[in-house]
Amino acid sequence: MSRIGVITFPGSLDDRDAQRAVRIAGAEPVALWHGSHSLEGVDALVLPGGFSYGDYLRAGAIASLSPIMAEVVDAANGGMPVLGICNGFQMLAEARLLPGGLIRNDHGAFICRDQRLRVENVSTAWTSQFAANAEITIPLKNGEGGFIAPADELARIEGEGRVVFRYLEVNPNGSLNDIAGVTNERGNVVGLMPHPEHAVEAGFGPDTDDAMRSGTDGLTIFTSAIAALVAA
Repeated sequence: MSRIGVITFPGSLDDRDAQRAVRIAGAEPVALWHGSHSLEGVDALVLPGGFSYGDYLRAGAIASLSPIMAEVVDAANGGMPVLGICNGFQMLAEARLLPGGLIRNDHGAFICRDQRLRVENVSTAWTSQFAANAEITIPLKNGEGGFIAPADELARIEGEGRVVFRYLEVNPNGSLNDIAGVTNERGNVVGLMPHPEHAVEAGFGPDTDDAMRSGTDGLTIFTSAIAALVAA
Protein backbone atom coordinates (compact mmCIF):
# COMPACT_ATOMS: atom_id res chain seq x y z
CA MET A 1 0.00 0.00 0.00
CA SER A 2 1.27 3.47 -0.90
CA ARG A 3 2.12 5.75 2.02
CA ILE A 4 1.28 9.43 1.65
CA GLY A 5 2.60 11.90 4.18
CA VAL A 6 0.53 14.87 5.36
CA ILE A 7 2.58 17.59 7.01
CA THR A 8 1.18 19.51 9.98
CA PHE A 9 2.42 23.07 10.49
CA PRO A 10 1.52 25.41 13.38
CA GLY A 11 -1.87 26.68 12.29
CA SER A 12 -2.69 23.84 9.89
CA LEU A 13 -6.45 23.43 9.66
CA ASP A 14 -7.14 20.67 7.17
CA ASP A 15 -4.42 18.14 7.91
CA ARG A 16 -6.81 15.57 9.40
CA ASP A 17 -9.17 16.04 6.45
CA ALA A 18 -6.28 15.40 4.06
CA GLN A 19 -5.31 12.27 5.99
CA ARG A 20 -8.89 11.02 5.73
CA ALA A 21 -8.94 11.73 1.99
CA VAL A 22 -5.75 9.71 1.55
CA ARG A 23 -7.28 6.80 3.47
CA ILE A 24 -10.55 6.89 1.52
CA ALA A 25 -8.58 6.94 -1.74
CA GLY A 26 -6.84 3.71 -0.75
CA ALA A 27 -3.45 4.74 0.62
CA GLU A 28 -1.98 4.88 4.11
CA PRO A 29 -1.81 8.42 5.53
CA VAL A 30 1.32 9.25 7.51
CA ALA A 31 1.26 12.24 9.86
CA LEU A 32 4.44 14.32 9.56
CA TRP A 33 5.53 17.29 11.71
CA HIS A 34 6.96 20.49 10.27
CA GLY A 35 9.83 20.52 12.78
CA SER A 36 11.13 17.10 11.72
CA HIS A 37 13.78 16.33 9.12
CA SER A 38 12.32 12.90 8.33
CA LEU A 39 9.72 12.06 5.70
CA GLU A 40 9.29 8.61 7.29
CA GLY A 41 9.81 6.84 3.98
CA VAL A 42 6.58 8.08 2.40
CA ASP A 43 5.88 7.79 -1.31
CA ALA A 44 4.10 11.14 -1.77
CA LEU A 45 3.36 14.30 0.20
CA VAL A 46 0.43 16.60 0.90
CA LEU A 47 0.87 20.10 2.31
CA PRO A 48 -2.60 20.89 3.68
CA GLY A 49 -4.66 24.03 4.02
CA GLY A 50 -4.88 26.29 7.03
CA PHE A 51 -3.26 29.42 8.39
CA SER A 52 0.33 28.41 9.08
CA TYR A 53 1.99 30.80 11.50
CA GLY A 54 -1.17 32.90 11.40
CA ASP A 55 -0.41 33.91 7.79
CA TYR A 56 2.01 36.48 9.16
CA LEU A 57 4.41 38.14 6.69
CA ARG A 58 2.80 36.42 3.68
CA ALA A 59 0.62 33.33 3.66
CA GLY A 60 2.93 30.33 3.55
CA ALA A 61 6.15 32.37 3.71
CA ILE A 62 7.27 31.35 7.20
CA ALA A 63 6.12 27.75 6.78
CA SER A 64 8.19 27.49 3.60
CA LEU A 65 11.25 27.82 5.85
CA SER A 66 10.22 25.10 8.31
CA PRO A 67 12.83 22.37 8.87
CA ILE A 68 10.94 19.68 6.95
CA MET A 69 10.74 21.87 3.86
CA ALA A 70 14.38 21.09 3.05
CA GLU A 71 13.34 17.45 2.70
CA VAL A 72 10.20 18.42 0.76
CA VAL A 73 12.28 20.38 -1.76
CA ASP A 74 14.73 17.52 -2.19
CA ALA A 75 11.91 14.98 -2.58
CA ALA A 76 10.05 17.15 -5.08
CA ASN A 77 13.19 17.73 -7.11
CA GLY A 78 13.71 13.97 -7.08
CA GLY A 79 10.29 13.35 -8.62
CA MET A 80 8.13 12.54 -5.59
CA PRO A 81 4.47 13.54 -6.06
CA VAL A 82 3.75 16.60 -3.89
CA LEU A 83 0.37 18.31 -3.54
CA GLY A 84 -0.16 21.73 -1.97
CA ILE A 85 -3.74 22.61 -1.05
CA CYS A 86 -4.59 26.28 -0.38
CA ASN A 87 -2.04 27.26 2.32
CA GLY A 88 0.08 24.36 1.05
CA PHE A 89 -0.03 25.86 -2.45
CA GLN A 90 1.17 29.14 -0.95
CA MET A 91 4.06 27.30 0.75
CA LEU A 92 5.12 25.60 -2.48
CA ALA A 93 5.06 28.91 -4.32
CA GLU A 94 7.11 30.56 -1.56
CA ALA A 95 9.59 27.67 -1.71
CA ARG A 96 9.81 28.20 -5.51
CA LEU A 97 8.68 24.67 -6.21
CA LEU A 98 5.79 26.18 -8.17
CA PRO A 99 5.66 29.30 -10.33
CA GLY A 100 3.82 32.49 -9.46
CA GLY A 101 2.52 33.66 -6.12
CA LEU A 102 -0.70 34.15 -4.15
CA ILE A 103 -1.96 37.49 -2.86
CA ARG A 104 -4.97 38.93 -1.02
CA ASN A 105 -8.29 38.36 -2.80
CA ASP A 106 -9.08 41.32 -5.02
CA HIS A 107 -12.34 42.00 -3.16
CA GLY A 108 -10.48 42.03 0.18
CA ALA A 109 -12.67 39.42 1.86
CA PHE A 110 -12.40 35.78 2.82
CA ILE A 111 -14.52 33.61 0.55
CA CYS A 112 -16.04 30.16 1.06
CA ARG A 113 -18.05 28.50 -1.70
CA ASP A 114 -18.42 25.39 -3.80
CA GLN A 115 -16.32 26.20 -6.85
CA ARG A 116 -16.57 24.93 -10.42
CA LEU A 117 -13.22 24.14 -12.04
CA ARG A 118 -11.95 22.82 -15.34
CA VAL A 119 -9.10 20.31 -15.29
CA GLU A 120 -6.72 21.71 -17.90
CA ASN A 121 -3.79 19.31 -17.53
CA VAL A 122 -4.34 15.59 -17.03
CA SER A 123 -0.70 14.57 -17.39
CA THR A 124 0.37 15.41 -13.81
CA ALA A 125 0.80 12.87 -11.02
CA TRP A 126 -2.33 14.27 -9.36
CA THR A 127 -4.71 14.53 -12.33
CA SER A 128 -3.99 11.55 -14.57
CA GLN A 129 -7.34 9.87 -13.88
CA PHE A 130 -9.42 12.85 -14.99
CA ALA A 131 -10.81 13.09 -18.51
CA ALA A 132 -9.36 15.95 -20.52
CA ASN A 133 -11.17 19.22 -19.79
CA ALA A 134 -13.26 17.59 -17.06
CA GLU A 135 -15.43 20.02 -15.10
CA ILE A 136 -15.54 19.41 -11.37
CA THR A 137 -16.88 21.07 -8.22
CA ILE A 138 -14.92 21.23 -4.97
CA PRO A 139 -15.03 23.64 -2.01
CA LEU A 140 -12.96 26.83 -1.96
CA LYS A 141 -12.08 28.86 1.14
CA ASN A 142 -9.37 31.48 1.15
CA GLY A 143 -8.48 35.07 1.86
CA GLU A 144 -5.22 35.19 -0.09
CA GLY A 145 -5.95 33.13 -3.17
CA GLY A 146 -5.27 35.52 -6.01
CA PHE A 147 -2.74 33.90 -8.36
CA ILE A 148 -0.21 36.34 -9.83
CA ALA A 149 2.91 36.16 -11.96
CA PRO A 150 4.89 38.62 -14.11
CA ALA A 151 3.63 38.82 -17.69
CA ASP A 152 6.52 36.81 -19.13
CA GLU A 153 6.21 34.09 -16.50
CA LEU A 154 2.44 33.96 -16.95
CA ALA A 155 2.91 33.51 -20.69
CA ARG A 156 5.40 30.72 -20.06
CA ILE A 157 3.04 28.96 -17.61
CA GLU A 158 0.26 29.09 -20.17
CA GLY A 159 2.49 28.18 -23.11
CA GLU A 160 3.96 25.15 -21.35
CA GLY A 161 0.54 23.84 -20.31
CA ARG A 162 1.29 24.22 -16.62
CA VAL A 163 -2.14 25.48 -15.64
CA VAL A 164 -3.78 22.45 -14.04
CA PHE A 165 -7.09 23.90 -12.83
CA ARG A 166 -8.99 26.97 -14.00
CA TYR A 167 -11.96 28.66 -12.35
CA LEU A 168 -15.28 28.38 -14.17
CA GLU A 169 -18.41 30.58 -13.95
CA VAL A 170 -16.84 33.02 -11.49
CA ASN A 171 -13.32 34.12 -10.59
CA PRO A 172 -13.55 34.11 -6.78
CA ASN A 173 -10.35 35.96 -5.90
CA GLY A 174 -9.00 37.88 -8.89
CA SER A 175 -6.52 35.21 -10.03
CA LEU A 176 -4.88 36.10 -13.33
CA ASN A 177 -6.29 34.11 -16.26
CA ASP A 178 -8.72 32.45 -13.81
CA ILE A 179 -5.89 30.18 -12.65
CA ALA A 180 -6.85 27.93 -9.72
CA GLY A 181 -3.87 25.56 -9.76
CA VAL A 182 -0.52 24.99 -11.47
CA THR A 183 2.20 22.37 -11.77
CA ASN A 184 5.96 22.34 -12.03
CA GLU A 185 7.69 21.48 -15.28
CA ARG A 186 8.04 17.80 -14.38
CA GLY A 187 4.38 17.41 -13.41
CA ASN A 188 4.95 15.81 -10.01
CA VAL A 189 4.27 18.96 -7.93
CA VAL A 190 0.79 20.49 -8.06
CA GLY A 191 -0.76 23.31 -6.08
CA LEU A 192 -4.37 24.47 -6.06
CA MET A 193 -6.40 26.88 -3.95
CA PRO A 194 -9.67 24.86 -3.75
CA HIS A 195 -9.90 21.92 -1.35
CA PRO A 196 -10.27 18.47 -2.92
CA GLU A 197 -10.06 16.79 0.50
CA HIS A 198 -13.51 18.20 1.28
CA ALA A 199 -15.08 16.41 -1.68
CA VAL A 200 -14.10 12.75 -1.28
CA GLU A 201 -17.02 11.17 0.55
CA ALA A 202 -20.70 11.15 -0.32
CA GLY A 203 -22.72 12.91 2.34
CA PHE A 204 -19.97 15.39 3.12
CA GLY A 205 -19.18 17.06 -0.22
CA PRO A 206 -20.74 19.71 -2.44
CA ASP A 207 -24.34 19.40 -3.59
CA THR A 208 -24.95 17.74 -6.95
CA ASP A 209 -27.98 17.27 -9.17
CA ASP A 210 -28.31 13.77 -7.71
CA ALA A 211 -28.34 14.64 -4.01
CA MET A 212 -27.26 17.15 -1.41
CA ARG A 213 -23.62 16.91 -0.32
CA SER A 214 -22.98 13.97 -2.64
CA GLY A 215 -20.09 15.47 -4.62
CA THR A 216 -16.84 13.47 -4.61
CA ASP A 217 -14.92 15.15 -7.44
CA GLY A 218 -11.88 15.72 -5.23
CA LEU A 219 -11.27 12.00 -4.73
CA THR A 220 -9.79 11.61 -8.21
CA ILE A 221 -6.89 13.87 -7.29
CA PHE A 222 -5.81 11.42 -4.59
CA THR A 223 -6.49 8.25 -6.58
CA SER A 224 -4.48 9.71 -9.47
CA ALA A 225 -1.43 10.01 -7.21
CA ILE A 226 -1.86 6.45 -5.98
CA ALA A 227 -2.10 5.20 -9.57
CA ALA A 228 1.03 7.17 -10.49
CA LEU A 229 2.91 5.55 -7.59
CA VAL A 230 1.77 2.05 -8.58
CA ALA A 231 2.81 2.65 -12.18
CA ALA A 232 6.23 4.02 -11.23
